[in-house]
Amino acid sequence: MPVLPGAEPYRHAGGEVGVLLCHGFTGSPQSLRPWAEHHAAHGLTVSLPLLPGHGTRWEDMQVTGWQDWYAEVDRELRLLRERCSRVFVAGLSMGGTLALRLAARNGTGVDGVVVVNPANKVHGLSAYALPVARHLVRTTRGIASDIAKPGAAEVGYDRVPLHCAHSLRNFFRTVDGELPRVTQPLLLLRSTRDHVVPAVDSARILSRVSSTDVTEVVLEQSYHVATLDHDADRIFEESLTFIGRLAPSVGKEGTAAVG
Repeated sequence: MPVLPGAEPYRHAGGEVGVLLCHGFTGSPQSLRPWAEHHAAHGLTVSLPLLPGHGTRWEDMQVTGWQDWYAEVDRELRLLRERCSRVFVAGLSMGGTLALRLAARNGTGVDGVVVVNPANKVHGLSAYALPVARHLVRTTRGIASDIAKPGAAEVGYDRVPLHCAHSLRNFFRTVDGELPRVTQPLLLLRSTRDHVVPAVDSARILSRVSSTDVTEVVLEQSYHVATLDHDADRIFEESLTFIGRLAPSVGKEGTAAVG
């Protein structure tokens, strides 16, 4: 299937410091493209992959699960490690959960973590019905484009496949058990008004990780997809400052052409 306009993966060959950006559940690289381009403009090597089943139509996602999504970002991390001396992982929503698992499982192979409105649990009574409901109903309404900024929109599905929602629930449970293995410096940015992921998810993550270098930033002007919202520039700058503090060469190297 053709990829939706704007949902294409993005890669940039920059310097010795790399960053892997992970998009969210039913979303696409479009939601993180400005973030990726900002870091590329400051000399970082950037990888923003398209997760399997995403960026085309929801029917393609229906046959994928969390193992497929994680395998993609794990592969991208290994490729970045081959060309960069320092590598950071970052993500929005479920992409933040993917980034946290990469950190938990790769130890010193990840130098720092940045998450925006990270997800930790499928909430509500409907979550308990998923094991049965997914065999009776194929989809439910979508969660894309929770954005306060007028005119801004996220390229994502308008339906959520319930098989994938069930897989997502299992993924969150898996990662929650692995959070104590996250020891890297962590920057967590969360919106005060998020209609997709509640604040308790960020609180749970902060209480479970073993990181001692932790920074929490509250975003007052944005909803869930904060990377396309009023606080986008703040996210870009806070994350670049965070990476630059841990890898001082950031911004001092020349950049190559965007690929």
